[in-house]
Amino acid sequence: MRNHRANFAVTGSIMSIVFLLIVNIITSPDYLWFVHPAFALIQWPIAMYFAATGRIKLYSLVSTLLLIIYLIWENIIQGAGHPWFLYPALAVIWWPILMYAGRYAATLGMAIISSILIIGSYGALNLLFSPEYPWIIFVAYTILWWPMSIYFTRSRRWFDFSLCASLLTSALFIIVNAISSPDEIWAIYPIFAVIWWPLSMHYYAKHPQV
Repeated sequence: MRNHRANFAVTGSIMSIVFLLIVNIITSPDYLWFVHPAFALIQWPIAMYFAATGRIKLYSLVSTLLLIIYLIWENIIQGAGHPWFLYPALAVIWWPILMYAGRYAATLGMAIISSILIIGSYGALNLLFSPEYPWIIFVAYTILWWPMSIYFTRSRRWFDFSLCASLLTSALFIIVNAISSPDEIWAIYPIFAVIWWPLSMHYYAKHPQV
């Protein structure tokens, strides 16, 4: 049964891709749009094969490589001088990395090391291709929640978590305010809302509900 399903998936994908290729060449040969549905169709037999064999880790690696090749193709076809495929590629590669990490993927050490590598890699892209604006601060803000959440969740220090998260968020608003619009101090408004999180945590810890 599994062989029949796999054969059907392979045959169906090939037939569909060939059909789309023919239609593409006949109707609009100047633009190879068939690549987009072909990329999705290829995932069908690949997913069935690796699901049947139980090799999910290898599936994540193969799918990631195919996705990166697809992104490179799109980058080249669009003729852009900017290698934008690097931005999603650096994010996608963490799927197989975390899959192969196994039980270590949920550890604090893995979160810290991964966060440093992610922030460092995107920081390098920021410096190389768009140094005029430090957008890395948004990536860093998002990624830092990963190790911070693991640490405070396991230690069950909820108030400390709310305090650190509020400080991190407030720092983001202050930095963005200073960089984007230094003539207008607007960061105090969202910061005022954010500080109510640790304040409420502290109040209910001291005065629990009856």
